[in-house]
Formats: sequence, structure tokens, C-alpha cells
Amino acid sequence: MVRAWLQMTSNNGIETWIAHGTLLGWWWNAKMLPWDWDLDVQMHADTLTDLGKRFNLTSHKYTSADGTVEREYMLDVNPWIWERVRGDGQNIIDARWIDIRNGLFIDITGIAETDANHPGVLNCKNYHRYKTEDIWPLRDTIFEGVPAKIPYNFDPILVKEYGTKALVVTEYEGHRWNVASKAWERAPDVPSGHLGALRTPRVPEKYSTVETGGVLYNLYRLIHWWE
Repeated sequence: MVRAWLQMTSNNGIETWIAHGTLLGWWWNAKMLPWDWDLDVQMHADTLTDLGKRFNLTSHKYTSADGTVEREYMLDVNPWIWERVRGDGQNIIDARWIDIRNGLFIDITGIAETDANHPGVLNCKNYHRYKTEDIWPLRDTIFEGVPAKIPYNFDPILVKEYGTKALVVTEYEGHRWNVASKAWERAPDVPSGHLGALRTPRVPEKYSTVETGGVLYNLYRLIHWWE
């Protein structure tokens, strides 16, 4: 599903990036977290408006690169996307990319400046706030085997949203991190909701944009925010 979304947006020049738990999955191994069915992407509110004008209620067919998988998705854009504050909380999700076979979807949310007293600070309708320099320039990377984009300052964004443990704990929700295979594997001895096994901070997957200092610099950044 996320491959289809990233392909459609790339083909149509729509700037979007992975966010929230989906970004955390990328941090570990550039894949979805096996217990997380709530996929999330973001875009600027102006891009969201353009998306709604061009593609609301359109269907999109997807065929995998090897031709073995065929799917169809519908884009449903909330008519209240112009309202950039939370309001009564009933419209915090701006759009959804929906698998018409089973109803599974990707949540799409826009971010925008909403407070004239805080220029350069953007937020979604669910109180997630970002500085402009935390998002742009976006970094090129790979997620689930296809090109994707992530926020520039992905590590402090993740620490702010999930805490440092989310980047170092290797047992969670019935799964254990396998260092050798670089994958979350089912572990019957790890109960759902369990959060434990603190390990040494690991370095996230590589991304295409060059970062001065490379691996050691990234590890330093993680430890710095951890403290």
C-alpha cells in the first residue's frame, strides 16, 4: 500500500514524506513495524490543497514491479482541509489512501503555519509541531524497497514524539529485534505491551542525502539527544 502511494505521488510531482510510526519503522530497518497497521505520511498544507483539487475521490491501480501483485486504491480528501486548527477534533486526518479490497488505509495529514506569533513553526491538527528546518530539505531514502522522503531532522523528531527508548529498546509488542537479520521477529516470550531490553543505541538506515560525518556523526547525534 505504501509502495503504491509513494509511486503515485512521485509520478505526479507531489511532495510527501513518511511520518510518526511509519518513520520509526524506517529508522529501524526501512520497513513497516510489524505491529503497526496505522501508516502515516505528511505533506505541506498547500500541497494537500493541490492534492484535493486534482485527485480527490480518484482511483489508482497499482502493479508490483514483478507483476505478481495488482491492487486498486482510492484517495479520499477531507473537505475540511482548508481548516488548519484542531476544532472539535473530528477532522484531524486530512485525507486517506484506501485499499478498496479491505478498507486498510494510510493517514495523510498536512502541516502549516497557524500562529503569526511563531513564524517558521508548522503544525498538524493533532498538535504535532515542527520547525521549518526540521522538515526541509527532505532527505531521499528507501522505504519498503522504493524511493521515499523523510524529514531532515528525523532523529530529534522521533525522540520528541516517542522518547529515546523507542530508538534503543529491542523487545516490544510480542517482537524482538534480531541484530543479525535486522528485523523485528515474533517472540512468544515477549508479551504485548512489553517494553524492555535496553541495548546500545543503533545507527539508522542509510539515506541518499549526504550527511557530514557519516555513521559516527549520526551515532553522536542520537546519543546527544538521548542525554
